[in-house]
Amino acid sequence: MTRTRYAFCSWLSIAVVAMIAAGPSSVRSAQPEPEDLFEMSLEDLMAVEIDTVVSASKYEQKVSDAPSSVTIVTADEIRKYGYRTLGEVLRSVPGFYINNDRNYEYLGVRGFRRPGDYDTRILLLVDGHRTNDNIGDSPLFGAQFVLDVDLIDRVEIIRGPGSSLYGSNALLAVINVITKNGKTLNGLELSGEVAGFDTWKSRISYGNRFDNGLDLLVSATRGDSEGQELYFKEFDDPATADGLARNDDANLHNLFVRASWGSLGLIAAHTAAEKGIPTAPWDAVFGDGRTRTYDDTTLIGLSYEREMSETLALRARTTYGHYDYDGRYVYDYSEDETPYLVVNKDLYRGRWWDSELQVTARPFERHILTTGGEFRYNIRQDQANWDEEVYFDDSRHSKNWGLYVQDEYRVLDNVTLVAGVRYDRYDTFGGSTNPRLAVLYDLCDRTTLKLLYGRAFRAPNAYELYYHDGGYSQKAPLSLDPETIDTYEIVLERAFTANLSASLSGFYYVMDDLIGQHVDPDDDLLVFTNLEEVKARGMELTLNGRWANGLRMRTSYSYVDAENSATDRTLANSPRHLAKLNLIAPLLKDTLFAGLEVQYNGRSRTLADNYADDFILTNLALTYRSPSKRLEIAAGLYNLFDVKYGYPAFGEHTQDTIEQDGRMFRIKLTYRF
Repeated sequence: MTRTRYAFCSWLSIAVVAMIAAGPSSVRSAQPEPEDLFEMSLEDLMAVEIDTVVSASKYEQKVSDAPSSVTIVTADEIRKYGYRTLGEVLRSVPGFYINNDRNYEYLGVRGFRRPGDYDTRILLLVDGHRTNDNIGDSPLFGAQFVLDVDLIDRVEIIRGPGSSLYGSNALLAVINVITKNGKTLNGLELSGEVAGFDTWKSRISYGNRFDNGLDLLVSATRGDSEGQELYFKEFDDPATADGLARNDDANLHNLFVRASWGSLGLIAAHTAAEKGIPTAPWDAVFGDGRTRTYDDTTLIGLSYEREMSETLALRARTTYGHYDYDGRYVYDYSEDETPYLVVNKDLYRGRWWDSELQVTARPFERHILTTGGEFRYNIRQDQANWDEEVYFDDSRHSKNWGLYVQDEYRVLDNVTLVAGVRYDRYDTFGGSTNPRLAVLYDLCDRTTLKLLYGRAFRAPNAYELYYHDGGYSQKAPLSLDPETIDTYEIVLERAFTANLSASLSGFYYVMDDLIGQHVDPDDDLLVFTNLEEVKARGMELTLNGRWANGLRMRTSYSYVDAENSATDRTLANSPRHLAKLNLIAPLLKDTLFAGLEVQYNGRSRTLADNYADDFILTNLALTYRSPSKRLEIAAGLYNLFDVKYGYPAFGEHTQDTIEQDGRMFRIKLTYRF
């Protein structure tokens, strides 16, 4: 090994040693692990897990071979950390953070989370099927997510642009939620939980793999919460109940079916969720329980996967998506002291079909070629707003298609080149071409350097293109161009032992033609336009540990500086610093585990040009599984030290920040027959 290559392999070791020295004593005191697989015992070898990912290139490969920065969260981690929503799962990974406006959970990635935006720059998949709706392009990460988190096998998080394979929305990340199968459950499973604020949830699931090869999982979930009494100082007046709101309630219903037989696969998921809105957005009447949202999501996906030969694989899928949104907001239209309350109704009705055909081939010894095409038909894109009169009533349908190709070429034994491109065509604006280029260099044993470039786009959605309120405050634009992002990234990954690994990533991205609302000086009406540009630079440092005795550890630090190019100011809702520690410790061998999560969230600017304070959030979970593996008891304390913290509010809020939950408990029992 040359002196230069030795330096590359050593400097990350120094950085990781520094992280360990600053970390908890439980990590520092871990016993040294053998440096080579050949030195490990048979028992330790059997415990070694090789992480693979499907979503980075649309075929299974080792994480170290993926042309992306990747994080995987497993079902075991979801259980032992006591995660309640997909948003909580994603908040635990490097570079990600969430917002909660006490109605929906939203996701920020690498310093970008526009207040009031609906996460349109993140693509969310379930078993490879797109879940972003076809009106606002929104994924749902909270209780409204189409799947109960207990049914998740793993979550693949692919950072950076993904439009070269996935098309629109994949600007900041692609998240693929992989579901459990029937064989995993292998019988009947009942689960019930209670939590603070009169919250409860129950689930019944059945899974099996039958002798004829059919694998089947069926599950139903129901939950309800009375919510809590909240205080908002902005409404501290006798006329508005002294700032006390009691309409924080929620309930949900979820049904899920997964079946596979041979090469055929089916998933069917449905979630109906209702949530009271205590924050009185858009000047709604404070404290009125009729202000709430209803979300109804259905996803039906069919897939076909077959290896035609040792060098050729075929994959096809078709998806039907259904999303209904009903928002109800109570307003006082009185012109005197006598209240005149009216319920204003906001409506989405979205229906779409999405189909894809993909071929993965090895035409030559050192090549893996992936090519495919995707077609989407939006059957319904309906929007309406009314109360005593109709302000907006619009019905649309549209279509788009895309073609993509990617070649992975092993140039040398230790150098791989990945190049891909996709072309998409839309009815609304025309075409968009998005390339990807990656060089993967195995610097030395267990050390990989990744040089990554990608471009991605987001098509303007139906809400941005067509929504207006009859000329009162908002009008529809004449036209909109797609948003684009160019991302440059360097990733250095090092496996120190079979149990301990680290990665260091530096990135820079430029987002152009950002779509945002602005006031037209000609008529003082709000309108969506392509005006903004954002530039961001940052780094992420992660240390992962996984030992045969059940000890798991992930710690990370992220820094990002994201600015609006026009103003040279830091973006609102963009914390520069994120630091996280996740630790699973076995207390009793194979039966009792403790899951500790500590998260530092740096301060972030609000829309009113103030700052939401930084905070440290600590969650603790205990999980007991009986020796028979049938009974499981889990207890969790969330926000263990009752920290008072809030997230920046959105433009529709009177509040500058939205306060979050204090200390809360959950107890959960699961029994497997």
